[in-house]
Amino acid sequence: MSSSLVRGAGEQVEVPAPGTSDLARPPAGAAMSKKGRKGKKGKAGYLFLTPWIIGCVCLTLGPIIASLYFSFTDYSLLASPHWVGLKNYSDMFHDKRYWASVIVTVKYVFIGVPIKLGIALLIALLLKDGMRHMSVYRAIYYVPSLLGGSVAIAILWRQIFGDPGIFQSFLALFGIESQGWLTSPATSLNTLIVLEAWQFGSPMLIFLAGLRQMPQDLYDSAAVDGAGPVRKFWNVTLPLLTPILFFNLVLQMIGSFQAFTPSFIISSGTGGPVDSTLFYTLYLYIQGFGNLQMGYASAMAWVLLVVVGAITGLLFFTAKYWVFYGDSR
Repeated sequence: MSSSLVRGAGEQVEVPAPGTSDLARPPAGAAMSKKGRKGKKGKAGYLFLTPWIIGCVCLTLGPIIASLYFSFTDYSLLASPHWVGLKNYSDMFHDKRYWASVIVTVKYVFIGVPIKLGIALLIALLLKDGMRHMSVYRAIYYVPSLLGGSVAIAILWRQIFGDPGIFQSFLALFGIESQGWLTSPATSLNTLIVLEAWQFGSPMLIFLAGLRQMPQDLYDSAAVDGAGPVRKFWNVTLPLLTPILFFNLVLQMIGSFQAFTPSFIISSGTGGPVDSTLFYTLYLYIQGFGNLQMGYASAMAWVLLVVVGAITGLLFFTAKYWVFYGDSR
């Protein structure tokens, strides 16, 4: 620590503490210069971030706030919005098509996501031990995830399961007669669930990465205890894989709630037959851009946001009971 030597009338002279040297102290000008360089770097960073900040405010944050305001108005895009309070939200409880879209979407999410993750995990287990041309197999399995949400694949799916369709003609070769799977309310949603499950490539790669990093000594210890493949999976693989399973579950659940393209293309934008493929997002689109009820559509969007947020929060809350991390006791 430094001490002060008093001179004359209140004049003080700083004396360096024992063991210190003036050479060890950076010059005051050097410190100021260093701060100046940091300030310039900070300004340069904000300058490069300016396009992103403008885009976030104008294209993301601004529309979000605007949609919240529109959800309390009667807004047709052709006239100025008129404040109606909670009317749009109350109208949802009496809208039969709204509840039909909710039921269809809930079935799609809670049936399609588990099937998709199950297939992804199964394929990852088959590829875990490695084989020749592994990169080729990974690419082949990942391609559906890249193309599955596209308009082209939705059109192809309509050609396969339509009436008449490729799958219908294939069954006819064996004397099995069937109607178009997309034209029957009983099977139309199932075909979209199959399309969802077919896009298992992305979670499969994440599962595979987790499986390849698991410690081999745990499997060796289980083998010494006489554990077979099934017991190794339930007692070793699955508990260690729960963080990745949780990650995939959250991502796929959020993505499935936002599904739009398959329903729009396959049903030609109507959600038919008999609203059996009327996804929530499709009905939102119909109300906003088909019926020009943008206020009602905005209210639907905010309900979807709250519901997805609540389900995601519930998953995070329950994760402490079934997700096991390496440092957990």
